[in-house]
Amino acid sequence: DKYFNETGKYIPIAADGGVTSTKDVTIALALGADYVMMGRYFARMEESPTDKIVVNNRVMKPYWGEGSARAQNWKARRYNQGKFVEGVEGMVEYAGHLRDNLEETLAKIKSSMGTCGAMNISEFHNLAELEVVSALSIREGKPHDIYLSTENIDNQDNNSSE
Repeated sequence: DKYFNETGKYIPIAADGGVTSTKDVTIALALGADYVMMGRYFARMEESPTDKIVVNNRVMKPYWGEGSARAQNWKARRYNQGKFVEGVEGMVEYAGHLRDNLEETLAKIKSSMGTCGAMNISEFHNLAELEVVSALSIREGKPHDIYLSTENIDNQDNNSSE
């Protein structure tokens, strides 16, 4: 904002790297990001160009970040650039179709925006308040000491303290 006020030029802020969940996207937007780089998010989807691979009975998809050696090798050939490896190459868990995931992601972001009264991203930047919470608070905020379905009763540890 200071640079914009002094020069009249606005430079958009990108959240790039480490975005793995809707929570990360929402926090990035709340903290002032104008847009979020979401390569890992999209790599998990059916529509991404990589094949599904079963690893230890889990469906996975290959993923490499733009700073990885694999991406850098491709860029070096295309743009004649040197290597500077910043990212990793690995697998991400398959998440299904983009349409289904994106609808849920957008609904969660809109819900967070609505909670603080924001109608758009700019208002979200100004109205959002983030609070630090402990791991215990997060655990206590989830359902506990209750069976959420009859299917879970046999799978739960019956050694509860009363």
